[in-house]
Amino acid sequence: MTMTNQSVDGLRLRDVPVQSRLAVLKDLAHLSEADIAALHGGLSLEQADHMIENVVATYALPLGIVTNLVVNGREVLVPMVIEEPSVVAGCSFAAKLIRAGGGFTAESDAPIMIGQIQVLDVPDMDAARRAIADATPELIEWLNVTNPKTRDPYTRTIGIETRAVQGTVDQQSVHMLVVHVLYDAGDAMGANMINTVCEALTPRVEALTGGRVNLRIISNLADRRLARVKCRVPANLLPDERVSAGESTAASRIVDASLFAELDPYRAATHNKGIMNGIDAVVIATGNDWRAIEAGAHAYAARSGRYTALSRWRLDAQGDLTGQMELPLAVGMVGGATRVHPQARAALKVMGVKTARELAEVLACIGLAQNFAAVRALANEGIQRGHMNLHARQVAMAAGATGEQIDRVARQMVQEGAIRVDRAQEIMSGN
Repeated sequence: MTMTNQSVDGLRLRDVPVQSRLAVLKDLAHLSEADIAALHGGLSLEQADHMIENVVATYALPLGIVTNLVVNGREVLVPMVIEEPSVVAGCSFAAKLIRAGGGFTAESDAPIMIGQIQVLDVPDMDAARRAIADATPELIEWLNVTNPKTRDPYTRTIGIETRAVQGTVDQQSVHMLVVHVLYDAGDAMGANMINTVCEALTPRVEALTGGRVNLRIISNLADRRLARVKCRVPANLLPDERVSAGESTAASRIVDASLFAELDPYRAATHNKGIMNGIDAVVIATGNDWRAIEAGAHAYAARSGRYTALSRWRLDAQGDLTGQMELPLAVGMVGGATRVHPQARAALKVMGVKTARELAEVLACIGLAQNFAAVRALANEGIQRGHMNLHARQVAMAAGATGEQIDRVARQMVQEGAIRVDRAQEIMSGN
């Protein structure tokens, strides 16, 4: 999907009446009437009943659109499913500032996933590892060509590796061999096929190693399937409300905030949560597994043995702010809920992505944009002002406000600095 700068640059969907926003989106993203119906209608009870067990209803969350995002020179509209105020607005504003610096540059690895086979009671670890290595070409041929259960025209096993894992747990010495199956998942996330491959290999691994296979399962630390993104924000475009004589600039305060997260795990956890605010919302919108993405991201953040920030922000030689990030993003365009859920299919069409790698790159950009939005707010006016302005509307609704009353009550609570349900009720009653 290609859109002109005039069609997206400066677009403020919040200025369009909510009843008209889907019509605007239809024109921008070249959606069909069926796509619009899917976005508006969501998941039927019958469809839900075929997805999980014991279904009694469906559960709706807001779906918003991030605007202003430019990824590798291409305009992208990005659907987000999230209940937290300020995320969509913050991400869109961040994307607008980053757009002025040339937009995001992103790349991703081939979609290589890892399946793990745990082998216990191995009599000779070195001999077992040699046996697996010697048999690897034949095993790959069998998986990809001969065995009908693992043969697939779009995905394939590309390698088999071994690791000796040992340590002491609860004063018990543990020794095990772990076989890693490297799998090119194509445009799929790959979990089902990888698990099938690992299970199919079990008898052969036991015969080669003399051990006993226990677990056979995908790893969600997809560190062979990374996405990388970088961006630049012109320092003169950074709104700055704290500059006074002798005080640092907004850009340098963002760098200081980044260093805090890079060095302190308590801050890093919240820093990375901001990144995942953006990524998870898009992963959910596209029907992908956000729990797997979360697990992989946080495991990757701790890969050195110390939990740290996934992103980093620095000043370049011109004094502009630069950001970069790398993390595993195992997402798919085919299979699972991505194909079953009508809104997920429509969301992918809105984004205009054609491959899983392209989707991962957009996700990385969204994560870095949301991280920038949060850190900029923290280092500038504070996180609460913009967030609480939006949160006040939810409080007003919780108090029973409806229609135009919601904004009136929210506005008064913000002015008073008293954003509480009891105060909203008092305002509604005229007190």
